[in-house]
Amino acid sequence: MILSAAWAGQRYAVLGLARSGMATVRALAAAGAHVVAWDSDAAARERAAAVDGVIVHDPALLDLSGAAGLVVSPGVPLNTHPLVAQARAAGVPVIGDIELFAQARAELPPHKVVGITGTNGKSTTTALVHHILKTARVPTLMGGNIGLPILEQAPLEPNAQGGGVYVLELSSYQIDLTQSLDCDVAVLLNITPDHLDRYDGFEAYAASKARLFAIQSAAHEAVIGIGDTASAQIAGTLAPRADRLTKIAAGQCLDQSRWPALQGPHNAQNALAALAVAKALGLAPEAIEQGLATYSSLPHRMETVATRNGVAFVDDSKATNPESTAPALGAFERIHWVVGGKRKGDDLDACAPYFDRVAAAYTIGEAGPLFSDLLKGRIPVVEQAGDLATAVRHAAAAARPGETVLLSPACASFDQFRDYEDRGRAFRAAVEALD
Repeated sequence: MILSAAWAGQRYAVLGLARSGMATVRALAAAGAHVVAWDSDAAARERAAAVDGVIVHDPALLDLSGAAGLVVSPGVPLNTHPLVAQARAAGVPVIGDIELFAQARAELPPHKVVGITGTNGKSTTTALVHHILKTARVPTLMGGNIGLPILEQAPLEPNAQGGGVYVLELSSYQIDLTQSLDCDVAVLLNITPDHLDRYDGFEAYAASKARLFAIQSAAHEAVIGIGDTASAQIAGTLAPRADRLTKIAAGQCLDQSRWPALQGPHNAQNALAALAVAKALGLAPEAIEQGLATYSSLPHRMETVATRNGVAFVDDSKATNPESTAPALGAFERIHWVVGGKRKGDDLDACAPYFDRVAAAYTIGEAGPLFSDLLKGRIPVVEQAGDLATAVRHAAAAARPGETVLLSPACASFDQFRDYEDRGRAFRAAVEALD
């Protein structure tokens, strides 16, 4: 567990008790802080109550004045939640677990931090950097928006190599809750419209991503994909740091044939970003190449879960917007596409360049009716399947050897599933249930 002596004796309120929230409660309590915890879920409150020194009480009913922080989970909307406004009015910092990690860094053994953000590709790039470091035998931990909450993990030990590396995937929500995370290497992959219900327009969403560099020392390294206008503009603001800035251009020529799990144009960007990070950290070229060649895909990200009668079944449940689905469509020749869920927009325009690869589409969830209307006349067969199991059965019955049944929903999962991982597991279960 990562702790800081600076938390001892301080008062904190923690709102949201899922994985990162519970890790935060345990870390603060173990450090000697006074913790009030709350969640709308009774089971979560019960788990928090079992932690010594933690009081379960709705902080909205308390005077927060003088508290060291209101620690909220990334899922709490800062723009609408009344407790956030209450804390700010009382002058209480509204922070997240990543900010607590940043505060604890001074007490950790020598180390470096890599922070990776972007609308799409950040999970793959984070896992890839982590894998390259492990392959090179550099002590490393991975956390943030991926894997175990960072505060829950044991700190990296001192080592002869001069320190290990914490690799953090950072969503815009986590960046919003962070004030002092000075990344040794900060990475922005791309920015496309997403999460706009949490921001006052696209510009505000892009500004959230840009904060990762605003809170970074100018002496540290920045890596930015410049394939979209918003990211290129952010790179432009870092012109004075040109000697510490690596730009990744869209369509940059790259031989990916040696890296089986990193095929497709989207993974070209991910690989280039990971290469830039590894070079900034001083890794040898042969160690970087070995890491790229031995990397395996993450679950629910272009993951082949089965091949039946010559038909591949691919789980890309992590594709929660059209921009992240488009590369998946571009990776296969003939596709039976399972698409839909809780939509984030009113179109599938980003996917349109690859519609000629889609033999049939099976729409599901809340977006099903709209997507069915959007795709009719543009794809040979469009079926409003309704639910995932039905879509898989019908797609499997129609697919022929050499074709692909692809779950790449272009939508969030919350209309029918707990999260994208739950949706991916349901896809695998539906495939395994086929006759």
